[in-house]
Amino acid sequence: MLRYRMLGKSGLRVSQICLGTMSFGNQWGFGADEKTSHAILDAYKEAGGNFLDTANKYHGGETEEICGSWLEGQRDRFVVATKYTLAMDHEDPNTAGNHRKNMVRSVEESLKRLRTDYIDLLWVHAWDKYTPYQETMRALDDLVRAGKVLYVGVSDTPAWVVSASNTLAELRGWSEYVGLQIEYSLLERTPERDLLPMADQFDLSILAWAPLGGGVLTGKYTRGEKSEMDSKRAGGNEARGRTSERNLAIARAVDEVADDLGASSAQVATAWVQAQGYRYIPIVGARKVSQIEDSLKAATLNLSEEHLKRLNQVSAIELGFPHDFLDSKGVLDLVRSESRHLIDGRLAKG
Repeated sequence: MLRYRMLGKSGLRVSQICLGTMSFGNQWGFGADEKTSHAILDAYKEAGGNFLDTANKYHGGETEEICGSWLEGQRDRFVVATKYTLAMDHEDPNTAGNHRKNMVRSVEESLKRLRTDYIDLLWVHAWDKYTPYQETMRALDDLVRAGKVLYVGVSDTPAWVVSASNTLAELRGWSEYVGLQIEYSLLERTPERDLLPMADQFDLSILAWAPLGGGVLTGKYTRGEKSEMDSKRAGGNEARGRTSERNLAIARAVDEVADDLGASSAQVATAWVQAQGYRYIPIVGARKVSQIEDSLKAATLNLSEEHLKRLNQVSAIELGFPHDFLDSKGVLDLVRSESRHLIDGRLAKG
């Protein structure tokens, strides 16, 4: 059974693994039909899952409709998260962006599709350079005060924007972001430069999308297990650089750890995200019941120190300036003094 964690600084209890629903629907030419989607939701519920992640953009709204029909009669026992920002009508510029008009319109339409009168967690889907973050934060707080949204989070946004937004919200007494949704996996560790340290400071939960690196960390590319559907979508992974030699070497290391543990590669990749700390919650998706059943087993998979070391070494990135500069011995001697080994506390490391 899945266990539960507090979301950010809130008291909201969410499952240690979140179910991503982007694969529910057929409008994009791939995905699960309503019957299969409901079966996946049933399997997640049976495992104790209560945290659903969707978006108004997914399959043109079809995904929210599928979730809404399944939630009827059991809405309150689930934490339903959806998103707004992305264009719903490319002929109308105001159906895109993080401004108040798009926010209000999007939430009203999501409520109808989800067949509910409130959204547990509303994500800002991506940073919109045209809209001042001050407008977004005030508008989000208005929705919370109106009871249509309970908590707010932010996705795919630079660290400085999130930091400034939460600082402003704290000063004004507005609703602060409780979670940060980002791409994070053994293939994508660049958030460790700035996004994750920022999230530490604000006690944000980390919702990691694509924990399997678009399927590269499942063994599909290293064990020769790609299906016809996987082959059709492989071009997207190649375009993103996910199938580079470096990334395939990481995938092979995941396979080796999986073989050591008698687990699947997907379970190991998902367990690695969870092993980063209490606040890390992987978002797993599925087009088949067997896929969600496999991924959920990661909840009880414990990676040894040796396994974590192997995975961390093969996937390590350079943090760059100023991080590497500040961690160099000469600078540490100057900033913390040569007697820093005598200092106890948060900065004792190094």
